[in-house]
Amino acid sequence: MDELIKELKQEIIEELNLEDIEAEDIEDDAPLFGEGLGLDSIDALSLIVILEKKYGLKIESAEDGKEILYSINTIAEYIKKNQ
Repeated sequence: MDELIKELKQEIIEELNLEDIEAEDIEDDAPLFGEGLGLDSIDALSLIVILEKKYGLKIESAEDGKEILYSINTIAEYIKKNQ
């Protein structure tokens, strides 16, 4: 799981062009949106694309998306459960 978390952090940094952020700066349980990492709805779409392209997973509803995309850990858990 640790390897998956590192991989996710790196993919998010690259996909969202977070130039001033290192993987170590992103806490595993911190919210990705709002007061956490500060991502917005456009960033959420990019995260969904990562899940679809790299992991072959689709998020079925907005409610599921809020839960799944909450933090690095929730994304990693979703990938582990559904691959």
